[in-house]
This record gives sequence, structure tokens and C-alpha cells, in this order.
Amino acid sequence: MSSVSLNKKDNGKQKQEQKRLSVNEIIRGRGIRRFYTRLLFISVVVVTVLVFYLQWQNRVFSESILVSSSATRFVSGITLMNLDGFILGYSKDGISLTDSSGRAVWNQTYEMQEPRVVICRNVVAVADYLGSTVYVLDTEQKLGEINTNLPIRNLDVAASGHVLTVLEDGNTTWINQYAADGTQISNSRTTMNESGYPMSITLSPNGRLVGISFFSIMDGVSRSSLAFYNFGPVGQNVQNYMSGYNYANTIVPIMRFINDSSAFAVSDDRIMFFSGNEQPLSSAEHFLAENVRSIYSGEDHVGLVFHATSGEAMYRVDIYDSRGRMILEKEFDFDYREVILARDVFIIYNELDLLICSYDGTERYRGSLHRVTSLLIPTGQNNRYIAVTNEAIDVLEFR
Repeated sequence: MSSVSLNKKDNGKQKQEQKRLSVNEIIRGRGIRRFYTRLLFISVVVVTVLVFYLQWQNRVFSESILVSSSATRFVSGITLMNLDGFILGYSKDGISLTDSSGRAVWNQTYEMQEPRVVICRNVVAVADYLGSTVYVLDTEQKLGEINTNLPIRNLDVAASGHVLTVLEDGNTTWINQYAADGTQISNSRTTMNESGYPMSITLSPNGRLVGISFFSIMDGVSRSSLAFYNFGPVGQNVQNYMSGYNYANTIVPIMRFINDSSAFAVSDDRIMFFSGNEQPLSSAEHFLAENVRSIYSGEDHVGLVFHATSGEAMYRVDIYDSRGRMILEKEFDFDYREVILARDVFIIYNELDLLICSYDGTERYRGSLHRVTSLLIPTGQNNRYIAVTNEAIDVLEFR
């Protein structure tokens, strides 16, 4: 009797275990189905959003609408610039900042004969040519004031607030770097006989990397030398010098960082690109068969404007990405005030004419502005722009 009871109990346990196994399998199967259903749903949503985003990014606009207008009149003779979405105005008497609604943010007075203004993202530095004072400000406030004690021939600024200067001292030239509060970070003495004359200087946005273009004449041969320095922890191990390149029989008057790991330089016969967030190295080089008329740069692109050589167009802009690859040649048929290289599009405009174009060459908008425009500023929305006119600050929406 006892053995039979045990067998019945064992059979019962086995059945219960089988039921548990089948239930677990069902639950597991349902869980897997739910997982794949959710994964499919998420994939469909992502693809749908991506399709709509790409369609939105590549829309072609047929008209512009005046969304709002703030009556504002800027002083005659003032030069206007875009400072990270704000309107920067400067003259011989001072520099000021205004937001898109016409509200004054700050005003810095001074007396300068030939003010030089440099911008990096939301930071601006201004100094008088051959003066000795640099004012450093951002979109909120004054960051500091620098006294160089020597005449300033050239300067650049970083988004970190660091300022790089070329200072004149007789036959000697000093290249000094300062923090916004005036603290000297580095100094370097140069002469024409030793390293050459610094034609151009540039700071990376984080203030860590310095690029200098030197021009010299040795044994009757002109030469340009490009040098990169690192003032971060990596550069301390090699006395800051990281890399250098020599170019015979050419002058390199333009050298710029476009972001923390990319720089370019333009000479009378070529454009050179350099990459590296610690040690910039040559990444591309293109020879130029024509004279460059204008040079523009954004955080990801560089544009060179030439006179057009064929057809009815007046000008041509060649656009390169940050790696030095030429991605587009675009001709246009009107005089231009500025070429803006934004993230997704580039904009060419003058007082009344406007062209908005994707980097693949698609014309997003070609037409006229509402009023005579002194400054056009892209906003965070790819179909909205701020247009500064003689009477007002207009917000335009393209549809």
C-alpha cells in the first residue's frame, strides 16, 4: 500500500512540475513576443520620426512671413555682428549687445581709433590696433580687461575667454596668451631673423591649442611656417610645441581653428587642413587655381568665394568639411554681404537678396528679404531667422 501511494505522489509531483514548466514556457514565450513587439514598435517609431525629420530638414521654402518686429534704431556708423544669436554693435566709441527683442544686454564704452573685434561662439574680444587694452565679454556680462603694456598688432579669442595677442616691441614681437581677467598664461619672443614674423594667430575654442603662421625670408627665399602648440597637460611634456609645417615661396595670411580638433590655413596658392585635439597634423591640402575673394568658416565647414569663371553667375563658393574634403561648388548671381556656414545649411545674403542652401546643393530658398537688411542671424529653428534692418529687428519664418 505504501509503495502505491508513493508512486501516486511521485506522479502528482511530476505532473505539477510539468504544469509549472509549461506555464513558465508560456510566460517566457509571451515575454519574448512582447519584447519583439515592443522592439518592432520602437523601430517603426524611430524610422517614422527619422523620415519626418529628414523631410523637415530638407524642406524647400517658397515664401517668408514676418512673424514679429521690434522697432530699434542703431547709431549711424556702427558695425553689426552676430554673437551667438545676439546683435553685437561696435564703433570707435564703444561696443554693445542687444537681444532679438531689441533689449540692451550690456554696453562697454571706450575710445579707439581702429577697433579690432574677434568672436568665438558666445565670447568677444575688442582692442584698438596698436593699443594696449583688451576688453573680453560674453553674451551675459563683461568677463575681464587685459592690459598688455605693449602695442597690439593682432589678437584672437577662445570660447574659454582666453585671448592670444601679437605685441610689438621694436625689432622683437611677443606672442602672449592671457586669461580673461588679465592673468598671463604664456609668452613667446620672436624675431624676423629667428622664427619669422607672425602673419596670423589662432586659438582653439577651448583655449588649449595655439596655431601661428610665420613668414620669413632666408637666403633670398620666402617661406611660411605653420606651428601648433598645446598649453594643456599633453603639451607640458614637450615644451608646448606639437607640430610644424614649412611652405616655400608662399604666404599664409589666414590660419583658423574651426573647432577644438580642426584647423585650416589659406595661402596665395592652396588651402590646408589639420586635425587632432592634442597634436594637429596635416589632413588635407588643395591647390587653388584662382584668387580667393573671401573666406568664411563655421564650426564644421569652410567656404572660399571666387569670381565665377563660366555661365551667368557672378561668384562661386567652394565648401569643405572639417576634414578638408570639398563637398560642394555652388555658383550664385548676386553681390553678397556675408556667407554664413550654419550646421545644416549655408546662407548667402546681401541687403535684399537671400539664398539658403543645403550642403548637398539643394536650394531651400531663393528670394528677397522684406526690408533692407544689415545683418541676418540664424536661430535654433531651421526655418526662422533674425533680420536686422535700419528701423527694426524682424523675425522671419520661411514656409
